[in-house]
Amino acid sequence: MAGKKKGLLREMRETFFLHAIAAHFSNGLIPVAVLYLLLTLPTGNPFFEHTVEHLIVISLMAIPVSFFSGLHDWKTKYRGAKTPVFLKKIRLSILLFALAVVTVTVRISIPDIMYYNNWLHWVYIVLLLAMLPVVTLLGHYGGKLSAASRQTAARKK
Repeated sequence: MAGKKKGLLREMRETFFLHAIAAHFSNGLIPVAVLYLLLTLPTGNPFFEHTVEHLIVISLMAIPVSFFSGLHDWKTKYRGAKTPVFLKKIRLSILLFALAVVTVTVRISIPDIMYYNNWLHWVYIVLLLAMLPVVTLLGHYGGKLSAASRQTAARKK
């Protein structure tokens, strides 16, 4: 049993990729936040809206981890190659962080924003919705990089 446990721990240490974990974490929470936003709109249920707040705050904290671990991987694994895919991912990550900062700032500074019917209410909703295509594109480009890495590794075998 102890040998299996050590083997599992060794395998986990060898296959632990901080960027992949952080990216999937934040990129997974944002669609869930949008889902809860969409549940909030017709129902006005404050529990759904509080969940949106919690998810975007957690995402905001995870985005820098994803960004900097991605930069580290880019510099070490890809030698900082300035290809279009990497430049798009960097720009999209900065855009995602900016959207998240503004969204969280609006939500925290106006706690009952979802119960107003003014322009700031709609700006908040648009900001949340705008994050969805950004994380989708980040995942798309990450998938392209991952597939290319697998193909390269398969050719070497």
